[in-house]
Amino acid sequence: MALEDAKTEVDGAFTRAGLKGLAFEATYAGALSFLRRSYTKDLRGVDLAVTGIPFDSSVTNRPGTRFGPRAIREASTLQAFDPPYGWDVSPLEDHAIVDYGDLAFDYGKVSSVPAAIEAHIAGILGAGAAVLTLGGDHSISHPVIRAHAAKYGPLSLIQFDAHTDTWADDDFDRIDHGTMFYKAVKQGLVVPERSVQVGIRTVNDDTLGVHIIDAPEVHDARMADVAARIRGIVGDNPVYLSFDIDALDPAFAPGTGTPVWGGLSSAQAAAILRGLKGINVVGMDVVEVSPAYDTTGATAIAGAHVAMELLCLWAHNRQARGQAG
Repeated sequence: MALEDAKTEVDGAFTRAGLKGLAFEATYAGALSFLRRSYTKDLRGVDLAVTGIPFDSSVTNRPGTRFGPRAIREASTLQAFDPPYGWDVSPLEDHAIVDYGDLAFDYGKVSSVPAAIEAHIAGILGAGAAVLTLGGDHSISHPVIRAHAAKYGPLSLIQFDAHTDTWADDDFDRIDHGTMFYKAVKQGLVVPERSVQVGIRTVNDDTLGVHIIDAPEVHDARMADVAARIRGIVGDNPVYLSFDIDALDPAFAPGTGTPVWGGLSSAQAAAILRGLKGINVVGMDVVEVSPAYDTTGATAIAGAHVAMELLCLWAHNRQARGQAG
């Protein structure tokens, strides 16, 4: 059936008949949407909306992640044909998932962007849909988490990253991709003792009580054991999972603003994410993909695969809790 469909399918982002199902149009053609989902602002009957936040005005090194959502969408076309390998769920077939498009904001008024992000995400959550956010630099996670905490209460954070991003900002007024989780902890949005950061390999003496599984520890461990430790830390608390692509070693993801050697391999990340089945994930993002430094497209491909794994975690959670798609 797929071969027959491939002869006629094109521009599914605008022409799909329904919100569920795999897609078979050519990867190199057609209107780009995440995983060939329908582009729509109508959230009636939608289980999850994917949205892009093309903001990168708070970086400490190389910019360019404003183009991340577009690159991840393009790379995701490679995964729209089949159910995800190694999972007992098929999010595209079992759930109504749409591409909600990107946030519009005034690039000349940077101080207004966090509030715009929070309102954007809150609007989606208020319509009853879950959200997968594509960044953008990592500063976007703070207002996204604010919107989720308003709905679900204090959250457990699972953060894959080279950096803790908990540098102090006692005035809470910086728009900075290194301070947003400091603010999230201090503002009570994130419960530090039920949170964990994975892949860390830069120095920050004050972890604010967040558990750290650094990159050397990951390399010395079995991935199943790492995943089990994470699950034990977060328990059944509502989880926000944030994946900074620089958690991966630059050999696997060179297209990012602050690359640090010694990171996770893509295989390690995949194994850990799949080992997190059963966590109560309620929100998620993939950030810091910077296409200008991604000469082979490997980073965007990794970002798209991470995004699919997050969808699978979310779908598995819904299935385990008896929530219909």
